[in-house]
Amino acid sequence: MNILKSLFPFLRWFPMSRDTVRSDTVSGITVALVLVPQSMAYAQLAGLPVVYGLYAAFIPVIVASLWGSSNQLHTGPVAMLSLMSAAALIPFATPGSPDFIQLSIMLALMVGVLRMALGLFKLGAIVNLLSSPVIVGFTNAAALIIGMSQLSKIIGVPFPRSDSYLNDLWVVLTQLTEVHWFTLAFAVGTWILMAGLKKISSSIPAVLIAVVVATIVSAVTNYEDKQTIAISQINDARMVQSIKDYEANKKSVSDLTEQMASIGREIKKFEAEGGLSNITRAEQLRAQSASLEYEVNLLKTLTNERRVELHHLQFQAVSSAEGIILYQLDNIPDNAEGDGKVWRFSNIAGHQAVFSAGGAVVGDIPKGLPSFAVPEMRMDLLLALLPAALVMALIGFMEATSISKAIATDTGERVDTGKELIGQGMANIAGSFFGSYTVSGSFSRSAVAARTGAKTGLFAIISALAVVLVLLFFTEYLYHLPQAVLAVIVMMAVFSLIRIKPLTDAWKFDRIGSLIGIITFFTTLYMAPSIADGILLGIALTIVDYLIRTMKPRTDILGRKADGTLGGIKANQLEPISEYYVPVRFDGSLTFMNVAYFEDMILEAHSKFLKAKTILIVGSGINEIDASGEEKIREIFIRLKDNNVHLAFSGLKNQVMTVFTQSGLATELGEGAFFKNKETAMQALSNCYDSEQPDCSQVNNEHTKNA
Repeated sequence: MNILKSLFPFLRWFPMSRDTVRSDTVSGITVALVLVPQSMAYAQLAGLPVVYGLYAAFIPVIVASLWGSSNQLHTGPVAMLSLMSAAALIPFATPGSPDFIQLSIMLALMVGVLRMALGLFKLGAIVNLLSSPVIVGFTNAAALIIGMSQLSKIIGVPFPRSDSYLNDLWVVLTQLTEVHWFTLAFAVGTWILMAGLKKISSSIPAVLIAVVVATIVSAVTNYEDKQTIAISQINDARMVQSIKDYEANKKSVSDLTEQMASIGREIKKFEAEGGLSNITRAEQLRAQSASLEYEVNLLKTLTNERRVELHHLQFQAVSSAEGIILYQLDNIPDNAEGDGKVWRFSNIAGHQAVFSAGGAVVGDIPKGLPSFAVPEMRMDLLLALLPAALVMALIGFMEATSISKAIATDTGERVDTGKELIGQGMANIAGSFFGSYTVSGSFSRSAVAARTGAKTGLFAIISALAVVLVLLFFTEYLYHLPQAVLAVIVMMAVFSLIRIKPLTDAWKFDRIGSLIGIITFFTTLYMAPSIADGILLGIALTIVDYLIRTMKPRTDILGRKADGTLGGIKANQLEPISEYYVPVRFDGSLTFMNVAYFEDMILEAHSKFLKAKTILIVGSGINEIDASGEEKIREIFIRLKDNNVHLAFSGLKNQVMTVFTQSGLATELGEGAFFKNKETAMQALSNCYDSEQPDCSQVNNEHTKNA
């Protein structure tokens, strides 16, 4: 039975009582009310059509609940990984394009395989590389990036997606004077409604109510208000040319991106075949690809600039015998009468231009369930996406386990991080075969599940079945949902993640760690949209800090405090205990990484106390010793012995003393070189050197006997 439960963790749910089924049903329906709007919002954050958020809220939710270890953890689209997915793929495809969708699904498969591998090989401890300050710094930066990336949807202006998030945000801020007031009203109204409902009761499905109300108001008021016209109906030659240039640039970016991908495949082929000629050809292609990449980046910049310029122009529609004609506001003929609306350019498709006098809505959502399809693997981009996939695997795992453990403190449930990794991995792998992008555990939905009394993972399956109903019967009713509403949902979710206090608290006792967290924060902001680079730098700095601390552990010459305890003479401004013996604290494992520092510390103590006959190493902080440490102690012992100085140790742990014994080092130093603890050692040394009737029997060394 234990083997079966290991293979099929969901068997632990059974047998189920009627109360359990009832609780899970209520919880599942409640979570679904949050899941549906959140999924659509996060899909847009990932650069995908909203329907892919619903796909990600179906199969992955079911698989994660069946094979995960937490009964209250809800898996699905989350803000952090949605942003990271978009950031990882923007250099290789245009958001929303078929290529971008394909790569999003491929990335989900990669993240799933990595998580599952970490779980199968019990490598979950690798997440310990993410220190608390680094996590806080990264999360704060990511939350700001995610939240502020929605600003353009709040005010109704274009948001250029380039390789510099800060530059993109600045472009949005320069368009504040062009705010679409109706869009802003929807955003503010949504925020007031959701915040107000949450204050009344946390059990009210505020997100769903806001979505329903906003969708109804949008449909009744014709909020979208767009029209499609032929380019020939625009009475502005410069505008027509700008639209054509914009369309041409977009097509060039798409074509060149595909060409770069094709060249990448050729490079892999030539490198695999080997040979001087093939390697030379691969290098030539690599240079060609670099040139194309430069051209693509330049075209993207021009396209973004032109898109903003086009949005800046304002038109009015004038009826004529030929149909609707669009004139710029300051160029309407005297004998013509406009419709009173301000029309702005929205999109282009062939010879048809889309203009809008309203705001952006979700639009058409394909009806029906996702079909099974094997994800297409782009081998030319596999290595390029691997670093981002690994970071996403770790971040997602960290989110899922931290949520599970937080809930487990209240439920008393035991969370198996290995099983959780496997469950999360399987969810992403299975989801990628049904059109899902990368998913992970959601804090907000898991909190709702715990608060509403979820007993088993059945609640998550019920929430996924609710998504199925939406995909089958209700997608058409979501057409008029304003995108500004989804933007507010994202903002309210991510801004709650921002925490300053952990970094300020850490500054009081771990300034290096806190500083690394602050550096991670600013680096993540600066490197955005490639936010994975920010946390990778944080991990690198954490490792460097750890290595430095390991190489230079805390050491100090000890003195006697006023209360009789021992303390560092530097830190506590104490007088040395004696000029004949020197107690030195060494708080670190004695390995190849710090033996040179250990030697320097001993020799420094010897040079400061030239009359000293014994140097005592207070070794209670030494947890291990390797061959390099053992050899270095022997060298120091011989060197000090030549200068008639005795080397002694106190408080050594069993595993360290075993190395001394097995290596023969204990015999060389003599029995008198080892003391049970530091106080015993200090008493023996004091009796030998400081008393009027010296007793050096415990300090087994010829020169001390003669002292």
